[in-house]
Amino acid sequence: MTHLSSHRIARRGRVFPERQLSPEEKAKRRAESEAFAQRCREIFERVKPELIKEHYDWFIVIEPDSGDYFIDPDKTVAKKKADEKHPEAMCLIKCLNETGCCGRI
Repeated sequence: MTHLSSHRIARRGRVFPERQLSPEEKAKRRAESEAFAQRCREIFERVKPELIKEHYDWFIVIEPDSGDYFIDPDKTVAKKKADEKHPEAMCLIKCLNETGCCGRI
């Protein structure tokens, strides 16, 4: 009788290596993401002092191209408000507090 080995060889590598991004494309996407975040941060820092007084710990959804923002105590409702006015736009969600973070790590 033949003895079967239980020694498996681990396969390494990506599942779809042909879909790997080039370093230039990764850098381009990272730069676009940073530029988007910076535009949103500017709007957040501008409106935070006046909104934090009355709406502490509410969520704010920021659409940086138009400068619009939407606030609500519920994150999904705030996102729906933004989607109604800007259905195709990418938005950033922050919390109206000192740091802008929406949770705990």
